[in-house]
Amino acid sequence: MFFSNLLVPILKNNPSEAKIKSHKLMLRTGMIKQSSAGIYSWLPLGFKIMKKIENIVREEQNRINAQEILMPTIQSSDIWKESGRYEDYGEEMLRITDRQKREMLYGPTNEELVTDIFRNSIKSYKSLPQLLYHIQWKFRDELRPRFGIMRCREFYMKDAYSFDLNDDEGEYSYNKFFLSYLKLFKRLDLKAIPMAADTGPIGGNLSHEFIILAETGESKIYTDKNIFEVNHQNCEINKISLENLRKNFDKYYAVTDEKYNKIEFDKLVKKEDQLETKGIEVGHIFYFGDKYSKPMNASVDYDGKKVFVKMGSYGVGVSRLVGAIIEAKFDEKNENMIWPINVAPYECVIIPLISKSDKTNLEKSMKVFNKLKENKIDTIIDNTEENFSSKMKKFNLIGVPYQILLGKKTDDDMLEFKKVGEESVKLKIDEIIKIINSKKN
Repeated sequence: MFFSNLLVPILKNNPSEAKIKSHKLMLRTGMIKQSSAGIYSWLPLGFKIMKKIENIVREEQNRINAQEILMPTIQSSDIWKESGRYEDYGEEMLRITDRQKREMLYGPTNEELVTDIFRNSIKSYKSLPQLLYHIQWKFRDELRPRFGIMRCREFYMKDAYSFDLNDDEGEYSYNKFFLSYLKLFKRLDLKAIPMAADTGPIGGNLSHEFIILAETGESKIYTDKNIFEVNHQNCEINKISLENLRKNFDKYYAVTDEKYNKIEFDKLVKKEDQLETKGIEVGHIFYFGDKYSKPMNASVDYDGKKVFVKMGSYGVGVSRLVGAIIEAKFDEKNENMIWPINVAPYECVIIPLISKSDKTNLEKSMKVFNKLKENKIDTIIDNTEENFSSKMKKFNLIGVPYQILLGKKTDDDMLEFKKVGEESVKLKIDEIIKIINSKKN
């Protein structure tokens, strides 16, 4: 409730070791603190933002009837040997041995573990499809962790898995997640482009990356500008609508540098429609059929026959999205973070002008706070004795989108209300509540 009670160790200047905006600002505003190379503690401000993003991710997964589970971070090496990936995955996998000399690993992903859960739980095709997801910490031992949480070793991720009877049903599940991701990034006020992608160590023959435009992105992207005009808002969750939606995106050239072909690009996209820029991967989906189900014997009984289920996997970097939003929406001119209201650390800050000898405005701010709280507006009071200018700059930097200013001449009826980046106006509290709540989604 009071800013003075929060653990928010704000630095006066950007830390010199940080190279990109999100890393600089997250360290400067006390959102994170480095523990060791590529590993961070999430302090209250950053953790709160990440949890808000997590809740939106969860809501969108639940809307397509995916079921939430929770798998452990530590896995047995046995299932990875069974799938054939234990030796193939590479040095990013952190391999460990417990006191019983059993080979274990810190999970970089969960295809094997979720397949093991499925094969021991589902036997009949009548239980299909199964869409399962969890939100859990992952560890990949990056050779050169950099850019703060954007390429770190330990990260928070939503990964989902689909199990279907055949390829037709499997592609239907794939398309459900395709739409779910478009809606997710829309709610985060991000323009994400689905791009044909390599499948990498996950495997399979169908994959899309979801890329947001950002000059500091690691991926160079080549796309037809018209892809931004594809509308998914009224897409229904049925096979035909979802198939048509994906076709509408896939007809436009959109690839990262890994799949870029200049001859193809020039042939398929008019010069005036070509866009070459950089982007950040915020989601990745894969369809890989029976790549895991076959070696791990994950099958169902169908008409008296053993059928290996068809699978897909679907990842979103929840912690990475915190940095990606900063990179995509940072106010370069004023050096402020711009958060969508539904993930901002607070939706509104009350800034009273107070001193040791005069606490009148602090008492007024409590009345305003209680009114906002009654209307489910996430609010903080800056009860420090700094001047107005310092307080406003601090919350502009943090990225709280709305401010209520209580000065010497403030009356109880009309309040000075300000959206970051705009001039202040005098409004009644009920009008302020209506404006803030209308911006939520």
